[in-house]
Amino acid sequence: MATQAREKFATQVNAEILAQIRSLAQSEGRQIQALIDEALADLVEKRKQSRPRTHVMTAYQTSHERFAPLYKKLAE
Repeated sequence: MATQAREKFATQVNAEILAQIRSLAQSEGRQIQALIDEALADLVEKRKQSRPRTHVMTAYQTSHERFAPLYKKLAE
């Protein structure tokens, strides 16, 4: 298994959250770094999934341009 490149960065975190992360890391026998990696990866994946796909938005826009009056009547 290839090791992925790592990069250091600095940030600030809410003290209560950091205390919970430290406790969680200790109880799981893991490093804080591993938990942060997992949390950031989860966030990235979550944000990717919340964006509509380009072809879906294109179809929606085309449909809306073509049928806007009908959609307005249906909404009434």
